[in-house]
Amino acid sequence: MQLPLTDPDSLFEDLLQDLPTEVCRMARECKALVRAKKVKTPEHLLRVVLLYCGLDNSLRTVAGTFTVLYEPITDQAVAEWLRACGPWVKALLRQMLPLLPAAVLPGGQRFLVIDGSTVQAPGATGTDHRLHLCMDLVSLEFIEVLVTDAHSGETLKHFALGAGDVVVADRGYAQPQGMRAAVQQGAELIVRLNPFSVVLRTSTGHPLTLGVGLKRQHAQTIRTLPVVIRSGDGHHEVRGWGHAYRLSAEQANRARQKCRQRHKTGQPQAETLLLAGWVVVFTTLAPTVLSAQTLLAVYRCRWQIALAIKRWKSVLDVDALRAKACSPLAEVWLHGKLLYVLMLERRMRRTLGDRWGRWDQDRVGTWWRVWAMLKEAIAPLITGALFWPPERVSKNQTGGVDLSRHEHTQGLRNGCDGERMATTRTVSTGSQTRGTTDHVSPPGDRQCHLLFATHRVLLAVITA
Repeated sequence: MQLPLTDPDSLFEDLLQDLPTEVCRMARECKALVRAKKVKTPEHLLRVVLLYCGLDNSLRTVAGTFTVLYEPITDQAVAEWLRACGPWVKALLRQMLPLLPAAVLPGGQRFLVIDGSTVQAPGATGTDHRLHLCMDLVSLEFIEVLVTDAHSGETLKHFALGAGDVVVADRGYAQPQGMRAAVQQGAELIVRLNPFSVVLRTSTGHPLTLGVGLKRQHAQTIRTLPVVIRSGDGHHEVRGWGHAYRLSAEQANRARQKCRQRHKTGQPQAETLLLAGWVVVFTTLAPTVLSAQTLLAVYRCRWQIALAIKRWKSVLDVDALRAKACSPLAEVWLHGKLLYVLMLERRMRRTLGDRWGRWDQDRVGTWWRVWAMLKEAIAPLITGALFWPPERVSKNQTGGVDLSRHEHTQGLRNGCDGERMATTRTVSTGSQTRGTTDHVSPPGDRQCHLLFATHRVLLAVITA
């Protein structure tokens, strides 16, 4: 019979089996843990990272949790520790990828879906960071994850490809320079074509106008054309085939309506509206290798990576950056959040089996519900709330404040960020005593109050 766990560190070790085995050694090699002061072990430091990045706790909440579990620490000290974790967290993230060897089809090829997403800092009106992602289309596992600033756009140059790789990407990656770089690495391409961002030519080098060549095509049919994609300066060139599928009249009208809505000022050009009635996909695979019908079916599967990104944002708030853009804390949060996401995915596959989430298997459940349940299940392992000593919780609720200094606070709880609240203190000036009103930050966060109330109930049940 297995004895119940009696301390938070033993419970936290359950998370380590879903992380690289060198996690402790790497912490010292990356100088994330040089001198053990308040944070004494790599496991304690990893708990701080997961509290801040995984559970999205504020610095003050992380400090309060650490104080209850181990010893007093300030939110400024937590921020300093997190800033030092940048190289360590990035190294851990690289070790997490790929989770498993990418699935190779019988023909010796593996299909990789590439896409990107954006992250905004608090109060931002535009893009602050970009995520560049590469997923195996069969196993639905992420092969590469890259974080850049807003100035690095979508391009295939970000990814390490090789012979046998077939890249599936949307029209944002239809750039001659990036496509040429992928082909030089030995990869094949299946990319939706944006005819207005590239120079199109026939196989003999003559200019190619798609609107003229496709105008007589019947609806819901496919036409294949040999094309050459060239950059504007002529330095980059990619040869292949363009498969053009003409939409039905109803589908074409909806596509043209969306095209008009995207133009905030003026009207789209006539050729733009005309080509909105087609789906044109460029590929370097010959029609004898992959037929046009099969290729378009493969391209439609690209939405699996879009669903994964949406799941990350909806369930795990990957796009809700908690720090100032391009700051050291932002870098740690972004890479730490991705580390937390991949840790959840490893745990899910370890619990339910690897074949459960594969695209070539029958669907047995929804990812959304499993991810939400796993998120709630590992939260107590990270916070250690089941082992919070009652006396430390009571002391931490008052922030360890010495109330004998004529400073009386109402409901001060170190560890909660929220609205500013007024506190009254008595100030003696000679023979007169007057009251002044100060504004302090804590508490105000309803979620934090609910968290404390829940933990009190858990502690009462445990100690009963």
